[in-house]
Order: sequence, then C-alpha cells, then structure tokens
Amino acid sequence: MPETLAKIKTLAQLSPILRRLREQGKRIVHCHGVFDLMHLGHIRHFQQAKKLGDVLVVTLTQDRWVNRGPGRPVFTQEHRAEAIAALNCVNFVAINDTPLAVGAIQLLRPHFYVKGPDYKDAGKDLTGGIRREREAVEAVGGKLVITDDLTFSSSSLINRHLGGLPPKTMDFLARFHKRHPLDEVLGYLRGASKLRFLFVGEAIIDEYRYCVAIGKSSKEPMLAIKHLETERFAGGIVAAANNAASILKQADVVTLLGDREPHEAFFRDRCCENVRLRCLPKTDSPTIVKRRYIDRYFFTKLLAIYEMNDTPLIVPDNRRLCGLLRKLVPQYDGVVVLDFGHGMLSDEAIEILCSKAKFLAVNTQSNAGNLGYHAASRYRRADFLCMAENEFRLEERDLHSNIRDIVRAVAKKLHCPSAILTGGKFGCLTYSARHGYTEVPAVAHDVVDRMGAGDTFFAVTAPCVAQGAPMDVVGFIGNVAGAEAVATVGHRTFLQRTPLFKHIETLLK
Repeated sequence: MPETLAKIKTLAQLSPILRRLREQGKRIVHCHGVFDLMHLGHIRHFQQAKKLGDVLVVTLTQDRWVNRGPGRPVFTQEHRAEAIAALNCVNFVAINDTPLAVGAIQLLRPHFYVKGPDYKDAGKDLTGGIRREREAVEAVGGKLVITDDLTFSSSSLINRHLGGLPPKTMDFLARFHKRHPLDEVLGYLRGASKLRFLFVGEAIIDEYRYCVAIGKSSKEPMLAIKHLETERFAGGIVAAANNAASILKQADVVTLLGDREPHEAFFRDRCCENVRLRCLPKTDSPTIVKRRYIDRYFFTKLLAIYEMNDTPLIVPDNRRLCGLLRKLVPQYDGVVVLDFGHGMLSDEAIEILCSKAKFLAVNTQSNAGNLGYHAASRYRRADFLCMAENEFRLEERDLHSNIRDIVRAVAKKLHCPSAILTGGKFGCLTYSARHGYTEVPAVAHDVVDRMGAGDTFFAVTAPCVAQGAPMDVVGFIGNVAGAEAVATVGHRTFLQRTPLFKHIETLLK
C-alpha cells in the first residue's frame, strides 16, 4: 500500500521528476482518461503504452469534469488513482485539474501520448479534445499513439452492474440501441444546430429563500422560520430558451416584463450567448416572481408566494405584442410556446402563432394560479404538444379513462401529429398519429430539484420533432435532458452540449 500511494503525485510534483528522467535518457509515456471502472481493456492499454518507453504516467480526469451524466463517476478520483497506481506497469499517477489533458501534456512533455482504440476515429470524439491533445503533444516534440487491443467499455459495464437504473430501463436501452444507433440519435441534436427557434411566454424570476424552521409560534398556530439566504434564477421562458440554446443555432425570446421593477438587466445578464431577448412591458404589473421558502436541511419546499398580475393584457399592450409576433414568427424555423396562463397570450396572439408558425410546439401549464381555467384547446393547431398527465386530463375533463385514449383525443382536437405526456420519475409516453405509442423510462439517478425539468424536456425535444425524429428517440432525448435538469438546484446551470451528448453516449454503450 505505501508503494502504491507513493506513485500518486500532483502535476507540479511530477514535472521536475520527469525532467530529471528525460535528462537521464528515459522515454516518457503519458495516458489520460476517466478510468471509472478498471477492466482488462484498461490494463492491456497501459501495458501496450509502457512498451513504447521507460516511464508510464497516467493522468485522471477530475471528478467535476467527468461529463457522463448524473451519478458519474461511480468511483472518486482518489479511488481511481489508487486502483491505477496498484498496477506494476504504471510508474506515476496524477489527477488532472482541467477538462482536457492539454495542460498536463504541456507540463509533463511526454515522448508519447497514448489513447485507446475509441479515439481511432477523431471525428467521433464528442468533445473535440483529441485534436487539441494531438496538437499539444506534437508542440512539445512528442507523438500521439492509438493502441489497438481488446476493447471493453467502462460505461457499458457500469450501466449493467453499477448504474443504478432498473432492469426494465436497461432492457429498454438495449432494445432502443438496436433500433437507433448513437449516430442517429445524436444526428437530430446536431441537426438542431442549424435551426433558429422563437420562444414565447412569460419570463419568471424563480426565487429560493432558504430557511430553517424555528418551531411553532407561541401565540398563533403557525410555523416560525428563520431566513438564511436568497438565490434567484432566470426562469419561465428564459430558462427554456437557455436550455435549448446548447443545441440550437439561435434561441430568441419574446416575453413580457412588468412596467414596475422590470428586472430586464437581471434576465439579460443570465441569457446564453445565442439567446436574444425581446421584452415588452405589461402595464400596471410587476415582473412575475415565484418565491419559494425552502428548508435548508431537507431541501423541502414549505411555501410558494407569487408576485404577478395575471389579468389579460390591456388593448395597447396586446396590440404591441401581436404586432411583434406577426413580424417575427414567420422568420423562424419553429416556435416554442410555454403558456403559463398568467395573462400574456390573448386569443388574437394565439391565432397569430397558429397561423404563422412554420412549426408550432405548445405546452399549456396548469398551476396554482390557473388550475381549471387554462387548457390546450385555446390553440386550434399544434405540430407538437407536450404536457403532464393532469394537463391532458384537464383538457378532456376526464379523470379516469385510459390515458392513451385521452392523449390521442387531445392530439386530434389540436390537429397535432405528435404528442408527449411527461411523467417525471415514470418517464414519458410518446404518441404519433402514424406510429402510435411508446413508453420511454426515466434515466435520472439522483433527483436534487424537479423545478423546470418538464420545461427543459419540452425545449430540447421540440427541435427534434421539427426534424421528423422518431418519437421514441424524442422521448429518450427528453428524458436525458430531464435527468440533467433534476441534478441541479433550480436553474443554477443550464444544459451544455457536450455533457448532454456524453450522457447519451454513456447510456447507449
């Protein structure tokens, strides 16, 4: 054990050690990766690499840079380092402090930088890192070498034995992968990068007030809590656009802000680079704030308070909004409508969306402010409808019938060829008029916060439906996006292209 641990160094410690070894004429070989589950393929990879030189150095991707979906890595960086250091063919191990090995290569200056057979085709590297790593090793006088031996997949082994997903989900993924290869699935996300979408709906400030319960008030029958700190997120339609921005060429927003304290700078500062915000004022209104009081210890939401004016727009406000929609809607490849039912969209505005959008994706949400008064049938047409079960049942005023019949009936009412019922931990039910139904299981591991997960699902799947993706592929992509969303608090982070792609790749290995 002491000999094993002695092999583990920091990069700063390794640099002078390797410099002295080079001066002695030793050839330095460098391998880099995640190595989340040690297997025979890794061992043979290291053994082949060691034959190229005298000293083998293995650097590991730090835990925080492992982009393979929630729950990864399974083993911590310390455990992974110790497992690799136990191999006789490995001389030194270090944990890299950046996402790619470029900095480590520049510091360690190896004669050979060695990658496994998965990187033989550089075009299939989702991060594009292998090209930059090749340039880095050649810049220090070294050479990139690809080993070619027995290939295993850590991700495949982890999925089967340590992934934490139910057997039913693993069976679905195995069947799904046979029908839809990875390149096909990712092809729809890559295709979205050519599309410009318009996102229409209310901007919302989602505010989390973290607190601790003190106890029952001594004078009144109510809970007393102590406020600790506040966190604010750009929510509503802005969050949806930000999540879709990672796969779209452009994700523009048309929204309303209150004429009292509009907080426009707050939203603009939190928009992704390819999200353009067009804000109109709503007269005599605040910008919508949904304030939630949260017990810090258990992360339990205790109370929600809404600040908003949910009355319909006055005539001048509606005229401005409809004029902007008439101008903008025809310019985009598709329109995503998140209709929260807080008074933004009049019948006239909805008719413009229905008549002028090349592709129209609709989500009408039931919430505490509109329950029972807000339904999808306000839209006479949609190309894609995505809602939760209670929203489908509300549309049909039917609590007990088979949900598949209800989804089909609602889709028919809206002349909608594609629809999805989102079900949280139960996954989703996809429907197409042509191919019928598919149940797609959820793929989330640890659920931190469910807020906004359905909106993320909707925002990412709409561009895929617009390209004609099979609905089981759409449901799978949406569930992966939802799994990414529930792994963070509120809207602290938005979907990123590479982690999303890597998560999909990991599940389909």
